[in-house]
Amino acid sequence: MSSAEHILSYAQTLRGGGVERALLRLAGEWIALGRRVTLVIGSKEGPLARELPGGADVLLLDSPAYRALLSLPRHVRATRPDVIFCPGSHYTGVAAWTRWRLGAATPPIVGKVSNALARPDHGAVTSLAHALWLRQHPRFLDRVVAMTPASAAETAAAMRVTPSSVPIIPNPPARPIAGAPQLNLPPRYVLGVGRLAPQKRWDRLVSAVAAVRERVPLVILGEGEGRDALMAQARALGVDLILPGHAADPLPAMAGAALLALTSDFEGTPGVLREALSMGAPVVSTDSSPAVAEIIADPAWGAVVPREDPAALVAALDHWMVAPRPAPVTPPGSDSAARYLALFDSLMPA
Repeated sequence: MSSAEHILSYAQTLRGGGVERALLRLAGEWIALGRRVTLVIGSKEGPLARELPGGADVLLLDSPAYRALLSLPRHVRATRPDVIFCPGSHYTGVAAWTRWRLGAATPPIVGKVSNALARPDHGAVTSLAHALWLRQHPRFLDRVVAMTPASAAETAAAMRVTPSSVPIIPNPPARPIAGAPQLNLPPRYVLGVGRLAPQKRWDRLVSAVAAVRERVPLVILGEGEGRDALMAQARALGVDLILPGHAADPLPAMAGAALLALTSDFEGTPGVLREALSMGAPVVSTDSSPAVAEIIADPAWGAVVPREDPAALVAALDHWMVAPRPAPVTPPGSDSAARYLALFDSLMPA
């Protein structure tokens, strides 16, 4: 069997995001394992630019717009990769477009499920359209990868494929980034990490921190359109809210936090929980994904609370601000790059 010597993947920007950060980690490891990697990037501007792996062939589109990625078929024709890696749910439309444009000339496409398949923010019509869209994925993706067993089962049901056809490969673990700017944070704080976007529901966390017994600052690492509303809410509730923006390396902030909280309406497989646990920080999360309970698998590591139960969230924060910190939890995924390569190789012609 031949091997997939040349892997092509793509991303819209390097402004920050778990999908893009995981892609850059994988790409660097694939290169270290002797494969050629081409990255088609809409715009190289952003804090993740420092994480671009050396040795990658980077094709810049000079536009951060999603539609710029619709030029991908042209780049596939020009570079002739052995396999295309669709790095997350946000990008499956580009994979479908590429398959439609290139037809039988399309190399195998492997996609990764990175976001929730059931979206509470969708109305009835949008939910139906989304369900129909998910059922089309096996038509243009040769394999769909999930990151946990629960996510794999949910993916198989939504896409109407057999569970055995959905490989389970976690993201590679985060590593400290040498030379990353260090944040000036207070000695004790509650931490959130993620985009300041409606999905993340940081307003829940601001309200909960206003109600906990111990008054501590709330630090949220991330950027987005919700900044002004969150600052206004915090001022009204008397919460000391610190928004430093995107952190090049959030691991030190996780190590110093009293706890990490994730209060989203929906998630895929939230890597920030695993990252915080790897640094010995307890975690409190809403039940935003089937994967959350798999990640917080031990009650000594933290708590999972219902999304619409503010009292339970406050109680969990109160508990974990004084409970013993867990020992650092080794995250899975140290061999994920090699497992992806084995999957890619299995799709090559004999």
